[in-house]
Amino acid sequence: MTIAPGEADTMSAETTSADATVGVREGSWVRACPIDDLIVGRGVAVLGPEGVQAALFRLPAAETDREAAPGRSRLYAIGNIDPFGRAAVLSRGLTGDRGGEPTVASPLGKQIFALRTGACLDDETVSVPSYGVRVVNRIVEVFFPA
Repeated sequence: MTIAPGEADTMSAETTSADATVGVREGSWVRACPIDDLIVGRGVAVLGPEGVQAALFRLPAAETDREAAPGRSRLYAIGNIDPFGRAAVLSRGLTGDRGGEPTVASPLGKQIFALRTGACLDDETVSVPSYGVRVVNRIVEVFFPA
C-alpha cells in the first residue's frame, strides 16, 4: 500500500496521505495499532521517532467522498501537540467537519484543525504537522518524515 491520495485499503479503511509527505523519501513508518482497534470518530496518540507525537483518527468517509467506497472509513494523522495550549491533547479532540473538510477541535481552546493538512481553521498563521497514513496487513502505520 502506498500513501497516494484516495488509494483504498482492500480490508476496511481508505488510506489517506498528508500533502506534507507526498514526495518525501526519508523518514519512517511507525506501526500504530490494528485497524479494528480504532473507533470511528475517535482519535488515538501515536508515539513516533524521538518522541514526536501524532494524533491518529478514523472517520467515516463522507457521502460526497467520491474516492471512498460505501461503508469505508478514512484515516488521518496530524501533530498531537496543541500549538495554543502546548499540550499533547489533539488526539482527544472532538471530530467533525467544516464545509466538508474533516476536522478536530482542540479540547483546550476549541480551535479547529483540518485533518487533511493540519491547518488551523480559526487562525491561518497556525498549523500542526500532517502525516501520511497507510494500512499494511490490517495494521495502521503513520509516516514520520526525517
